[in-house]
Amino acid sequence: MKNSDLLRYKGYSARPEYSSEDHIFYGTILGIDDSVDFQSESAKDLEEEFHKSVDDYLEFCEEIGKIPQKEYSGMFNVHISPELHKKISILAQAEGVTLNKAVEQAIRAMVQG
Repeated sequence: MKNSDLLRYKGYSARPEYSSEDHIFYGTILGIDDSVDFQSESAKDLEEEFHKSVDDYLEFCEEIGKIPQKEYSGMFNVHISPELHKKISILAQAEGVTLNKAVEQAIRAMVQG
C-alpha cells in the first residue's frame, strides 16, 4: 500500500480495507495502542466515519482525563549489529553528515521506495 492511500485527520492515520465476507469497508487508527476502529458499507462514507472515530476518541479521552496518544516524536532507539553500526558511522563521516542524518536518509530512501 502506498503512503498516499492512508486516510489522515488531525494527526492520525488509518489504512482503509475491505471485507468481502462482511461487505464493509473498515479501518483502525494506526500508531496508537488504544483500539479505535471504524467501518462503513460505502467507500464514499468511510473517510467521514474515520473522522468521526478520531473525534470520538479525542472527546472520550477528554471526558476521562486521559491524554490522547499522538503522532510519533521522531525519536527511537535502533539496535543493529556492531558491524553495521561501524559501516554506517564510517559512511556518515565520509559524507560529512551525522550518524542520525545518515540513518534518516537510509530510512527515507526505504520509505520512498
